[in-house]
Amino acid sequence: MTVRKPSAIAGSAAFLILVPGVVAGLVPWFLTNGYGLPLSSSAAMVAAGSILILGGFAVLLHSFARFAFEGAGTPAPIAPTERLVVGGAYRYVRNPMYVAVLSIIFGQALLFADGSLVIYACAVAVTVFTFVKLYEEPTLARRYGHEYEAYRRAVPGWVPRLTPWKSA
Repeated sequence: MTVRKPSAIAGSAAFLILVPGVVAGLVPWFLTNGYGLPLSSSAAMVAAGSILILGGFAVLLHSFARFAFEGAGTPAPIAPTERLVVGGAYRYVRNPMYVAVLSIIFGQALLFADGSLVIYACAVAVTVFTFVKLYEEPTLARRYGHEYEAYRRAVPGWVPRLTPWKSA
Protein backbone atom coordinates (compact mmCIF):
# COMPACT_ATOMS: atom_id res chain seq x y z
CA MET A 1 0.00 0.00 0.00
CA THR A 2 1.51 3.34 -1.06
CA VAL A 3 0.89 6.21 1.35
CA ARG A 4 1.36 9.86 0.38
CA LYS A 5 3.01 12.20 2.89
CA PRO A 6 -0.18 14.05 4.02
CA SER A 7 -1.82 10.68 4.59
CA ALA A 8 1.32 9.39 6.27
CA ILE A 9 1.36 12.39 8.61
CA ALA A 10 -2.32 11.97 9.49
CA GLY A 11 -1.94 8.20 9.91
CA SER A 12 1.14 8.53 12.07
CA ALA A 13 -0.56 11.15 14.26
CA ALA A 14 -3.63 8.94 14.69
CA PHE A 15 -1.48 5.92 15.51
CA LEU A 16 0.56 8.02 18.00
CA ILE A 17 -2.60 8.96 19.88
CA LEU A 18 -4.14 5.52 19.65
CA VAL A 19 -1.25 3.23 20.62
CA PRO A 20 1.44 5.07 22.63
CA GLY A 21 -1.24 7.44 23.93
CA VAL A 22 -3.08 4.51 25.45
CA VAL A 23 -0.03 2.45 26.50
CA ALA A 24 2.02 5.30 28.01
CA GLY A 25 -0.78 7.72 28.86
CA LEU A 26 -4.23 6.28 29.48
CA VAL A 27 -3.26 3.00 31.17
CA PRO A 28 -0.80 4.69 33.59
CA TRP A 29 -3.47 7.30 34.27
CA PHE A 30 -5.90 4.53 35.30
CA LEU A 31 -3.25 2.69 37.31
CA THR A 32 -2.53 5.85 39.32
CA ASN A 33 -6.19 6.78 39.78
CA GLY A 34 -5.99 9.69 37.37
CA TYR A 35 -2.45 10.66 38.39
CA GLY A 36 -4.01 11.40 41.77
CA LEU A 37 -1.04 10.05 43.62
CA PRO A 38 1.24 12.62 45.21
CA LEU A 39 4.58 13.18 43.56
CA SER A 40 7.47 11.25 44.99
CA SER A 41 8.86 12.77 48.15
CA SER A 42 12.34 12.47 46.66
CA ALA A 43 13.46 15.43 44.55
CA ALA A 44 15.90 13.14 42.74
CA MET A 45 13.11 10.75 41.76
CA VAL A 46 10.93 13.63 40.57
CA ALA A 47 13.83 15.01 38.51
CA ALA A 48 14.79 11.61 37.06
CA GLY A 49 11.17 10.76 36.30
CA SER A 50 10.60 14.11 34.62
CA ILE A 51 13.71 13.69 32.47
CA LEU A 52 12.65 10.18 31.39
CA ILE A 53 9.13 11.38 30.53
CA LEU A 54 10.20 14.49 28.62
CA GLY A 55 13.06 12.73 26.85
CA GLY A 56 10.85 9.78 25.95
CA PHE A 57 8.14 12.07 24.63
CA ALA A 58 10.63 14.00 22.48
CA VAL A 59 12.10 10.79 21.01
CA LEU A 60 8.60 9.42 20.42
CA LEU A 61 7.47 12.50 18.48
CA HIS A 62 10.71 12.55 16.49
CA SER A 63 10.38 8.86 15.63
CA PHE A 64 6.79 9.17 14.46
CA ALA A 65 7.75 12.14 12.29
CA ARG A 66 10.55 10.08 10.69
CA PHE A 67 8.01 7.46 9.63
CA ALA A 68 5.89 10.04 7.84
CA PHE A 69 8.65 12.19 6.31
CA GLU A 70 11.50 9.73 5.72
CA GLY A 71 9.55 6.52 5.24
CA ALA A 72 6.38 7.95 3.60
CA GLY A 73 4.24 5.69 5.75
CA THR A 74 3.16 5.02 9.30
CA PRO A 75 4.20 2.75 12.17
CA ALA A 76 0.85 0.93 11.77
CA PRO A 77 1.22 -2.47 10.09
CA ILE A 78 -1.74 -1.66 7.81
CA ALA A 79 0.08 1.36 6.29
CA PRO A 80 3.82 0.57 6.41
CA THR A 81 6.58 2.80 5.13
CA GLU A 82 7.69 2.78 1.51
CA ARG A 83 11.33 3.07 2.62
CA LEU A 84 13.18 1.66 5.61
CA VAL A 85 13.49 4.36 8.27
CA VAL A 86 17.12 4.61 9.39
CA GLY A 87 17.63 8.34 10.07
CA GLY A 88 17.46 10.43 13.22
CA ALA A 89 17.09 8.39 16.41
CA TYR A 90 17.05 5.23 14.27
CA ARG A 91 20.78 5.75 13.65
CA TYR A 92 21.35 4.97 17.35
CA VAL A 93 18.77 2.28 18.16
CA ARG A 94 16.42 0.19 16.00
CA ASN A 95 13.43 0.56 18.31
CA PRO A 96 13.38 4.16 19.54
CA MET A 97 9.57 4.27 19.77
CA TYR A 98 9.44 1.30 22.11
CA VAL A 99 12.39 2.57 24.14
CA ALA A 100 10.67 5.97 24.39
CA VAL A 101 7.34 4.49 25.52
CA LEU A 102 9.11 2.43 28.19
CA SER A 103 11.05 5.52 29.26
CA ILE A 104 7.79 7.43 29.69
CA ILE A 105 6.22 4.66 31.77
CA PHE A 106 9.31 4.17 33.96
CA GLY A 107 9.52 7.96 34.31
CA GLN A 108 5.96 8.05 35.61
CA ALA A 109 6.80 5.23 38.03
CA LEU A 110 9.62 7.36 39.44
CA LEU A 111 7.63 10.58 39.41
CA PHE A 112 4.77 9.05 41.37
CA ALA A 113 6.85 6.43 43.27
CA ASP A 114 4.33 3.85 42.07
CA GLY A 115 5.32 0.19 42.00
CA SER A 116 2.30 -0.79 39.89
CA LEU A 117 3.76 1.28 37.04
CA VAL A 118 7.07 -0.60 37.33
CA ILE A 119 5.22 -3.91 37.03
CA TYR A 120 3.18 -2.53 34.12
CA ALA A 121 6.35 -1.27 32.38
CA CYS A 122 7.94 -4.71 32.73
CA ALA A 123 4.83 -6.34 31.22
CA VAL A 124 4.90 -3.84 28.34
CA ALA A 125 8.62 -4.53 27.81
CA VAL A 126 8.07 -8.30 27.57
CA THR A 127 5.12 -7.81 25.21
CA VAL A 128 7.01 -5.40 22.96
CA PHE A 129 10.16 -7.53 22.87
CA THR A 130 8.09 -10.59 21.91
CA PHE A 131 6.22 -8.64 19.21
CA VAL A 132 9.49 -7.33 17.75
CA LYS A 133 11.13 -10.77 17.68
CA LEU A 134 8.15 -12.76 16.39
CA TYR A 135 6.51 -10.27 14.01
CA GLU A 136 8.34 -7.03 13.35
CA GLU A 137 11.88 -8.20 12.61
CA PRO A 138 10.80 -11.04 10.28
CA THR A 139 8.39 -8.68 8.50
CA LEU A 140 11.07 -6.03 8.01
CA ALA A 141 13.55 -8.65 6.79
CA ARG A 142 11.03 -9.85 4.16
CA ARG A 143 10.05 -6.32 3.12
CA TYR A 144 13.49 -4.66 2.98
CA GLY A 145 15.81 -7.66 2.59
CA HIS A 146 19.56 -6.98 2.63
CA GLU A 147 19.05 -3.31 3.53
CA TYR A 148 17.34 -4.28 6.79
CA GLU A 149 19.80 -7.06 7.55
CA ALA A 150 22.76 -4.65 7.22
CA TYR A 151 20.95 -2.14 9.44
CA ARG A 152 20.04 -4.83 11.99
CA ARG A 153 23.65 -5.99 12.23
CA ALA A 154 24.97 -2.43 12.72
CA VAL A 155 22.38 -0.86 15.05
CA PRO A 156 21.36 -2.39 18.40
CA GLY A 157 17.71 -3.04 19.08
CA TRP A 158 17.32 -1.73 22.62
CA VAL A 159 20.43 -0.01 24.00
CA PRO A 160 21.47 2.96 21.85
CA ARG A 161 24.87 3.19 20.18
CA LEU A 162 27.12 6.00 21.36
CA THR A 163 27.83 7.13 17.80
CA PRO A 164 25.35 7.41 14.96
CA TRP A 165 25.32 4.68 12.32
CA LYS A 166 25.92 5.82 8.77
CA SER A 167 24.18 3.80 6.08
CA ALA A 168 26.20 2.76 3.05
